[in-house]
Amino acid sequence: MRTRVTDLLGIEVPIVQAPIGSASCPALAAAVSNAGGLGMLAGSWLDLDELRAAIRATFDLTTQPFGVNLVLEWPQAHRLQVALEEGVRIISCFWGDPAPYIPAVHAAGGVVLHTVGSVSEAKTAVASGADVIVAQGWEAGGHVRGEVALSVLVPAVCDAVGPTPVVAAGGIADGRGVAAALALGADGVWLGTRFLAAHEARVDPLYQARLLEASECDTVYTTLFDIGWPSAAHRVLRNSTVERWLAAGQPTAPSRPGEGEVIAIGAKGQPVLRYSDTPPVAGATGDLEALALYAGQCVGLIWDVRPAAEIVQELVAGARAALARIEQRGIGTGAA
Repeated sequence: MRTRVTDLLGIEVPIVQAPIGSASCPALAAAVSNAGGLGMLAGSWLDLDELRAAIRATFDLTTQPFGVNLVLEWPQAHRLQVALEEGVRIISCFWGDPAPYIPAVHAAGGVVLHTVGSVSEAKTAVASGADVIVAQGWEAGGHVRGEVALSVLVPAVCDAVGPTPVVAAGGIADGRGVAAALALGADGVWLGTRFLAAHEARVDPLYQARLLEASECDTVYTTLFDIGWPSAAHRVLRNSTVERWLAAGQPTAPSRPGEGEVIAIGAKGQPVLRYSDTPPVAGATGDLEALALYAGQCVGLIWDVRPAAEIVQELVAGARAALARIEQRGIGTGAA
């Protein structure tokens, strides 16, 4: 499945593992990259030594390209410097202006992907020098930049910034979604929720069990889990925290039910408050069900937890099968 994105990034198939915050890890990124896709590390919340160690651990597990994601809500110059010093040449940015960071990446011979939620944001990023635009639909899990559905956003962004390659993000969990994104004009896809259900993802089994149980109607678009990242919209599974808040009439902080309550202990031993932006990662303890369970609407298409390599293979095989079915039906060929 060769596209402009595979050629530009040096990968075999146009499948990108979204960085998925603290659930990402070297094992997951390397597994996706070894399977021919692009694995990603979330660098935004690691201190510099942790980031350096994560990058080196990933290089120990793969000789294939992988990337580091930086959320630009906070200054990231030092983390970018570490990533480039360690040999990473694929940098993705989100939630802010990538312009101050792009020259350093290009000077190192690297490539910049920038995630957007609108056409205007895409145009600005390309004008700043971004090499690839990731168009994130409203269906996406985790933090969501815009409010436009993927089926509208992707072709609109493709029309606006072509020939800059576009990667589709949000609502994709199987090969049919991959084929649909390609049909909309994308040169690749970006999946987060599906890779949360990978063996290598750094999440508690309870989180993965909730993903498998959920339907497409079980997510909420909200700003509820805002401790750590204020006023940033996100999509999560309904859980006890969400239901208590809804039942209370959706009050604002500091009047939400259980405000200030420590409900878990994080993997590093830190207290986690109700309404924190922290998901239930591996090693956390406490009322993990009540934490932020990030997931996109595509969660209704996820039925099992599998090795990341198998997920990549299944996505590619499913996309090829979907495209073959279209061809067999004569759609677009003039056949009756």
